[in-house]
Amino acid sequence: MNRAVLVTGGSRGIGAAIARAFAEHGDRVAVHYREAAADAAAVRDSLPGQGHVTVQADLADADAVRAMVDAAADGLGGLDVLVNNAGIYVDHPVLGTSYKEWQAAWRATLGVNLVGAANATWCAVRHMTWGGRIVNVGSRGAYRGEPTHPAYGASKAGLHAFGQSLAVALAPHGITVASVAPGYVATDMTTEELATPAGDAIRAQSPFNRVATPEEIAAAVVYLASPAAAWSSGAVLDLNGASYLR
Repeated sequence: MNRAVLVTGGSRGIGAAIARAFAEHGDRVAVHYREAAADAAAVRDSLPGQGHVTVQADLADADAVRAMVDAAADGLGGLDVLVNNAGIYVDHPVLGTSYKEWQAAWRATLGVNLVGAANATWCAVRHMTWGGRIVNVGSRGAYRGEPTHPAYGASKAGLHAFGQSLAVALAPHGITVASVAPGYVATDMTTEELATPAGDAIRAQSPFNRVATPEEIAAAVVYLASPAAAWSSGAVLDLNGASYLR
């Protein structure tokens, strides 16, 4: 389709799969990273087609986010699609952390997962024209709960609600906003856990007795960013293999 696409957190896992999926559809992709410059460059270099770039920012830094989005638009020659995929997952059980640790976990998690995405969106829409697309990568945890990672669950619930608010606000400008809510996904970060007995319990959460692949999440994101999915604006698409029904 030859669109300009920015994927936050694109250096690994779900983000890398999303970047590949857009590139396979003929789009130019900006692969965002925070610290993993080599991984981001490897993803960029593996993408089919030409014109892909990497961009760096700590999403908790508002000024860095604005510079990163502007750099992506400059490098790609515009910006048609933003995928808010980046997120952090900090363990902080309410009865197992100090008050200082609790506050730090909430600040860090909301700063990246919710405020960072909100800031990236504010910056991105200034580069978009009619037909722009924003897709947020939320989580099943927004509904199912995250007992030992409550800020993560809250941040993803907020991201879903944020997307729905922006879907209404941006519709008159021809820009759509939708979200996906994945359950457990097999990535390099989860390989070790899935190989333990705990992995059997995780797979058993779904009647399919498996977890998602990053490519399955990416396919849904690409669809929601397509012209055919305009009427899905405001939707939150569950991608959890019937492991949690609402």
